[in-house]
Amino acid sequence: MEHRHLFLFGGSPPFTQKLGHLFSSIVQQRKGRVGILFVERDGWEAYMQKYTSVLQQFGIEDFYYFPLSQQKLSNFELERLRACSGIVIGGGNTELYQKRMVRTNIGDIVKSMYQKGIPVAGFSAGALISPVHCVIPPIDNELNQHLFLEGLGLISNAVVSVHFTKWKEKENLLTAMERTNVSVGYGIDDESGIYFTNEQYVQHEGNVYTFKSIRR
Repeated sequence: MEHRHLFLFGGSPPFTQKLGHLFSSIVQQRKGRVGILFVERDGWEAYMQKYTSVLQQFGIEDFYYFPLSQQKLSNFELERLRACSGIVIGGGNTELYQKRMVRTNIGDIVKSMYQKGIPVAGFSAGALISPVHCVIPPIDNELNQHLFLEGLGLISNAVVSVHFTKWKEKENLLTAMERTNVSVGYGIDDESGIYFTNEQYVQHEGNVYTFKSIRR
């Protein structure tokens, strides 16, 4: 059975150096192509360089771009996605990522690839939708409410907060842990990331804060 690899980052790209190197090395064990899933915004073409720059330093040259303007990609795009050796889920509007990936054919493909050992990296919104529970803090949605939505389910028994220090997320993370009844919460700062193998914490780079629930 292939090992599963998940990289979660607390802010915008680029990859941190150490985790970018590790992600690249896993990708290069296969065909070396990385697919980037993102919600479009003005100037997105130029912004893609932020995702690719560190990976290019470590030898990744082929990138496919998948704008999530709708829940369905063309058959050609879906085949390109399946051919990737690494997946990046971008940042932006978390609710849109959740709507366009969770319980869609795109999300199903990503989950299947992850189970087969294809590394997945999520930045900010991409990190928030990766666990079983996609917890969106009030600062990150128009309703200004704590939202508890379904996530992709790449990691269970944990919840994640991003922009942790900048958004002052400690109380929201502790509330999310209690509400979802998980045993651990990870607060990830900007320019920081955490790496899991087979859903188990392995290492981090930058500032990552771990909170464990106390269960009697």
